[in-house]
Amino acid sequence: MSIEQKPLVSIIMNCYNGEEFLNEALESIFSQTYPRFEVIFWDNRSIDNSAIIFKSKKDKRFKYFLAPKHTSLGEARNQAINKSVGELIAFLDCDDLWLPSKLEDQTPLFQKPTVGIVICDTYYFNKKRVIKQLYKKNPPPTGKVFSELLTNYFISLETAMIRKDALKDLDEWFDSRFEVIEEFDLFVRISFYWELEYVDKVLAKWRVHKKSLTWQKPELFPFETDLFIGKIINHHPKIEIDYQNELNILKANNSVDQALIYWAKKDKKSAFKLIKKYLLKNKRATLVYLFIKIFGYKLFSSFMNLRRGINGL
Repeated sequence: MSIEQKPLVSIIMNCYNGEEFLNEALESIFSQTYPRFEVIFWDNRSIDNSAIIFKSKKDKRFKYFLAPKHTSLGEARNQAINKSVGELIAFLDCDDLWLPSKLEDQTPLFQKPTVGIVICDTYYFNKKRVIKQLYKKNPPPTGKVFSELLTNYFISLETAMIRKDALKDLDEWFDSRFEVIEEFDLFVRISFYWELEYVDKVLAKWRVHKKSLTWQKPELFPFETDLFIGKIINHHPKIEIDYQNELNILKANNSVDQALIYWAKKDKKSAFKLIKKYLLKNKRATLVYLFIKIFGYKLFSSFMNLRRGINGL
């Protein structure tokens, strides 16, 4: 296949004050062995040197856009996608990295017309070390994975590529209300209609650091997940029947997340109330209940941070 025949990949890069790691992320794009791409750099009104760093890269494939105003991350991603012209869309945030053959290895899997999402393996890393390889022990399921994503979400954004046509099946793209689950919401809804495929190679790296929204705003996860559950049921009423068990697991896990927030605020009574009905029915709920009974939140938090690799950052 000639270069002209290869599908164009639009790389969506949303930025808000991302200067610390931006140059390294951009260099990982320059290193790609797949040449047919464009970079849509959406500057969400940064006040640091992000724009200067990006504009220093003299490449006609690198396209800079300044947001008219600062918006939520979901809305910013939508506006960036609106500027794209590629048949395929990939995502790289300013603090993450790709390995050189990332696009080259993933793009061919879209030759199957029913595939809407392609992911790969990734390293989670911090400034000291690689913390873990995401799928080293358990490769993710492939094909129609809507059920699996509801109960055990497994997609890491920097690994994902989507077929742009998959967005046509949706009433909306990224939900502008969401700050921390916007990618979960989108990929779950795409998976309702399309298949997912997986490249069994480490082709990306996700940076773990305390400035990430993942760690800054944990209280938003259960709140936004409640909104998601209501939305998905409203759009697909039969889901409550066809995926009753999966929704129950999602609701149980979300109650556990809410309970952890109450526990962090020293409100054990509210935490117990939220997860009591799931005891012995949901493994995670039972485990957290025992933690609350036996240990203090500080010890539990240190244990979880150790697993995530953010202790000592």
